[in-house]
Amino acid sequence: MLQKLMILFFMSWSLVASSQGTKQLNSSEIYEEIQKFNFLGSVLYVAAHPDDENTRLISYVSRGLHARTAYLSLTRGDGGQNLIGTEIRELLGVLRSQELQMARSVDGGQQFFTRANDFGYSKHPDETLEIWNKDQVFSDLIYTIRYFKPDIIINRFDHRTPGKTHGHHTSSAMLSVEAFDKANDPKVYPEQLSKVDLWQPTRQYMNTSWWFYGSRENFAKADKTNLISVDAGAYYPTLGISNNELSALARSKHLSQGFGSAGSRGSYEEYLELLNGDMPADKADLFGDINTTWTRVKGGAAIKQLMDKVVSNYSFNDPSLSVPALLQVYDKIDQVQDDHWKQIKKEELTNLIIQCSGVFLEASVESQYATRGDSIEIMIEATNRSTLGTTISDVLINGGSTGKGGPLESITENKWYHTKHLDNELPFSSPYWLEKKGTLGSYEVSDMDQRIRPESPPALAATFLVDIEGRNLAITRPVIYRQVDPA
Repeated sequence: MLQKLMILFFMSWSLVASSQGTKQLNSSEIYEEIQKFNFLGSVLYVAAHPDDENTRLISYVSRGLHARTAYLSLTRGDGGQNLIGTEIRELLGVLRSQELQMARSVDGGQQFFTRANDFGYSKHPDETLEIWNKDQVFSDLIYTIRYFKPDIIINRFDHRTPGKTHGHHTSSAMLSVEAFDKANDPKVYPEQLSKVDLWQPTRQYMNTSWWFYGSRENFAKADKTNLISVDAGAYYPTLGISNNELSALARSKHLSQGFGSAGSRGSYEEYLELLNGDMPADKADLFGDINTTWTRVKGGAAIKQLMDKVVSNYSFNDPSLSVPALLQVYDKIDQVQDDHWKQIKKEELTNLIIQCSGVFLEASVESQYATRGDSIEIMIEATNRSTLGTTISDVLINGGSTGKGGPLESITENKWYHTKHLDNELPFSSPYWLEKKGTLGSYEVSDMDQRIRPESPPALAATFLVDIEGRNLAITRPVIYRQVDPA
């Protein structure tokens, strides 16, 4: 009944728009994004619930190593408790899904889910996998691996301890270990191959600690031959914060679970037990023996040469000085003969050029909700805060031209207004996993690509067609609800 009432509410009233403003990076944050663009390696962290993830390790891999990083939570935490409100079950799952995305916005990771429903505590993985429908959840896990293409998979829990801890926890590890080779098997879920390619991760770890050994004393005496350790307590001078402090900020986003943390400073060893693949020669290097430079892809050597110069010549006082070299990289990015990395890096590069240029792009509305049949006024802003020649050729709302644009003079605010009619083709902004009736163990989602996403796509999006120094860039922003607090 709760699910039906919630869907009815969304269908009747909600528009799409988020209240979050457009994020404009400072020069230190831009520099970190340049470092990330220059790193071609991926890590997928796997566990069962929101708040199971190790934000310290995720932030270390993402912010410290600059790797492309994601957390796959098999469930949305619907069966948990709520410290900050009365929402439970489906509504709590929506809340905790948002909290996970807030955490990822801090530690730099991406967020994925499966259709598994957190139905409450389970004593054994056999029970868990029967209620979840193992085939469905395993299919989503395989799809995530094939889509994200991680070099390294890290499990939060031990797959060898069925019945000794929460069945959801053990199940997440068991499924992950089983998926390590099967993601590269064309006989496993062949229907997925119309959208994603086969993928074989290089290695798989379990993120272990003294807790899994029963005590600190037991862990100190344990054989660590098959373990590597990394110091996840690094200090990031350009950000003015340590990894421990940053990960605590991410952890504190789990408000409903009461996981607020003050953070700490100094060294902190994270231990990883090798489960699959070869042990790196350097046990202090998570990506040891994996090529994470531009030379890993055909056509990337020329980009590496240009990016090495961008990094060494970067100006914290004027990031726009990097734009000419980044535009040269943009001219070469289509020559990369690896569709996976080309698509990812082209999007990153486009955003980098916009951020370095100081170009601000946003589409916003003054009402938080609307219904089909309404017409809303969208304010479009494009402001150029550099001396680079920049022009907006058009702004598209859901693919339709607004006819807005023109040259962007330096340090001059440009605003246009566009009236958008909301017709019956516009999707409702309900959480996609609640649109159909599911079961005790899993949600019903037919679209295999959508079912791993953290939330429904925005119903309204603006695509800015920008010309910077003769290069045509397309930048898409969600249409957001903007509110000014009078206080």
